[in-house]
Amino acid sequence: MEILKVENLVKVYGLGEALVEALKGVSFSMQRGEFGVVVGASGSGKSTLLNCIGGLDDANEGKVFINGRDLYAMGENERTIFRRQNIGFIFQSFHLIPELDVEQNMIFPLLLDYKKPDQKQVDEMLEVLGLTGRRKHLPGQLSGGQQQRVAIGRALITHPALVLADEPTGNLDSKSSQDVMDLLCRASRHYQQTVLMITHNMNLTASADRVFRVTDGNLKELGVQ
Repeated sequence: MEILKVENLVKVYGLGEALVEALKGVSFSMQRGEFGVVVGASGSGKSTLLNCIGGLDDANEGKVFINGRDLYAMGENERTIFRRQNIGFIFQSFHLIPELDVEQNMIFPLLLDYKKPDQKQVDEMLEVLGLTGRRKHLPGQLSGGQQQRVAIGRALITHPALVLADEPTGNLDSKSSQDVMDLLCRASRHYQQTVLMITHNMNLTASADRVFRVTDGNLKELGVQ
């Protein structure tokens, strides 16, 4: 089942001599449960691509379909609600709420939509993430790797169709980075969620189903792993 379809995505910044073509007609698609990694040098257009796919930024041309819905055909309010219910975001910075414990941070997106968390599902996700013994800890009592696990749980808890991860291991040491990558892959497969992650670290591509490279705004698939 096709979860993500990107058609001829173009993003331009600036005017005249200062014009920068961040994305030059990018097209690709991903199926349910696929784990894709986008690599590329700093400034190549990786984050711009992720932001346009997630509706955090508007492309100048092209379309993005998530679960068959045209993201750019939606009004601002509709897109905000759709994004919250269908896309999970994981960033380099954890963005946890310091006053809330692990479990409260994880279920926060559900509460925003006035949904009652399913305690069995919450317990299962804490187990998958290795956080059962930390569920009542505050973010300040956790390591960086543990905080990123909470952020992963928060992104997955609504069972979104698509998870977008922007350099999620950027603030972690090499061991924690690999642990988080393995965990993200395992969680993706466990919940059959499509994940697209960007990184500059080629060492983190080994577990991916597909690897893409962005160079000067152009995307090329490096092959199925």
